[in-house]
Amino acid sequence: MNKRGTFGSKLAIVLATAGSAVGLGNIWRFPFMAGHNGGAAFILIYFACVLLLGIPGMVGEFIIGRHSQSNAARAYSMVAGRHWRFVGYLGILTSTIILGFYAVVAGWCLQYLYTSIAGQLEGDAAYVIDYFKTFSSDPLKPCLWAGGFVLITHLVVAQGVEKGIERAAKLLMPLLLILLMVLVVASCLLPNAGAGVEFLLKPDFSKVSTNVFLEALGQAFFSLSLGTACLCTFASYYKKDTNLLRSATQIALLDSGIAVMAGLMIFPAAFSVGIQPDSGPSLVFITLPNVFQQAFSAVPGLGYVMSILFYALLVFAALTSTISMHEIGTAFFHEELNLPRQRAAWILTLACVVIAVFCSLSVGANTDLQLFGKPLMDFCDFLTAQLMLPAGAFLTSIMLGWFTSRQLVRDEFTNGGTLNSTFFQVWLFSIRFIVPLCIILIFLHQFGVL
Repeated sequence: MNKRGTFGSKLAIVLATAGSAVGLGNIWRFPFMAGHNGGAAFILIYFACVLLLGIPGMVGEFIIGRHSQSNAARAYSMVAGRHWRFVGYLGILTSTIILGFYAVVAGWCLQYLYTSIAGQLEGDAAYVIDYFKTFSSDPLKPCLWAGGFVLITHLVVAQGVEKGIERAAKLLMPLLLILLMVLVVASCLLPNAGAGVEFLLKPDFSKVSTNVFLEALGQAFFSLSLGTACLCTFASYYKKDTNLLRSATQIALLDSGIAVMAGLMIFPAAFSVGIQPDSGPSLVFITLPNVFQQAFSAVPGLGYVMSILFYALLVFAALTSTISMHEIGTAFFHEELNLPRQRAAWILTLACVVIAVFCSLSVGANTDLQLFGKPLMDFCDFLTAQLMLPAGAFLTSIMLGWFTSRQLVRDEFTNGGTLNSTFFQVWLFSIRFIVPLCIILIFLHQFGVL
């Protein structure tokens, strides 16, 4: 068996694992949801959902990964028997599909960073809209950028845990935080920025409803990468003295903090120029280029700089996520097929490039690439987000709560009895009852049942 690496420090554990959770969703989904669902009221509900679902779920996947010190498929069988191995396979397949279509959007970010540096995003709203439509419908450029992003990810993962993933996390996450803080400060200093801050942070409990709670629950689930086998895989590189509960709490706080800061970057700037932010790709590739140009037009060249910083931020956020998703499949092929790491990484890279190309074409140059009436990219999103992720996370919680040795999970939770076990019974109750219930509610809400 190949010798496995480990993360070299507690800081590396937090940065690398938080990087896997921090992604484009923190920037283009969370702020919009918070602003339109009660501001600080939504944020408080979101934090409660992180406590109910996110942290217990993360600790569960950490237990599986660290105990096994192996790839996701083997990890599940080592914890609860070979008949649970399929859950690991499900996580590997899910992460591979996600990486394939996620790379398309990450490639758009890379293209917009290049375009910002070249000064080609300067123009009125109609120009920006037309630019995005023209670029995304091109048969070649989006495919090349998506493939290029997967190759950048490959170069990091192929270097291994210490030399690749850990080094990248220690570089990318601090840069991401610095860029985000610069953009937040610049945005909050704009005229009328206070209205945007108030929109995001003023609690409006009149908007709180069952639907808002379910939206917050779903955001907590997806934001923390539950169900992808990412947390399990990264935890397999944790040292045996890692405090799993503390690490999960630190990672959840960092991920949530970045999401809130993204709102403080977007809303003050948008309100200063009277633009109501949307969510999703339209926010990032259509709305915000206009916002930056108008908001910072008083100082020559400042809008240009802010645009570059923003798209650099997006590229870093996307890269920290793609690295983690790539590592899941790479670790599997590396260990199960006994392949050199670089060759294992190439298998995953080529598979993801193929998925990325077809997904890119399906929302651009060839909209006939569809499955079940959806463009291939939208179908992959639907398949993973609404079916595969909830299924993987639900089965993981059931396996840990009901089919895994109580002594095994207690030993991992308490590091062999060296840590205080006060919260173990709380966590066990949560993983048995609360987490599965939360996932069922998310699943039903996605299909409009609740």
